[in-house]
Amino acid sequence: MLEVPEGRAITTGERANRAVLRFFEAYRRQDVEGMVDACVDNANFRYVPAEVMRKQRVVRGDGKVRGIGKTWWSSLIDAFPDLTNDVQWIGNDDEGNVAVEVTISGTQAKAFGTLANSGKHYDLVHLFLFHVNREGLIDDIVAYWDTADWYRQLGRLECD
Repeated sequence: MLEVPEGRAITTGERANRAVLRFFEAYRRQDVEGMVDACVDNANFRYVPAEVMRKQRVVRGDGKVRGIGKTWWSSLIDAFPDLTNDVQWIGNDDEGNVAVEVTISGTQAKAFGTLANSGKHYDLVHLFLFHVNREGLIDDIVAYWDTADWYRQLGRLECD
């Protein structure tokens, strides 16, 4: 549980920041279970730019943390075994909302979705939006990034 100095109450904003930083610490350790444990059981997950084309369907990054979120993170770590993150900025309000600018980086070692293994390294700025409940658990995760820049860094060029 979070430690609070004696005689001082923890604010909603502090609680929310700690929950989110705990999530990113687990991410840096590549501890997917720790990432999931930072969330409520039915936490929402939405990676807005995420879309993976399959033979019969398109998989989008929209669902629950314990479903598509866990699958996405595990697959990403498998393809980028040195995957890490660096929190650049974090801000919050007193309603449990947290915005985070974080750079996620890694070197590709395996194919990821339609991204063939290039062996290249990427550093990509992400914007994460979280909501943290009163118990200090994440109940909503939304993320945005520049997929075109990610593809460029990994050597993937698309022409329509």
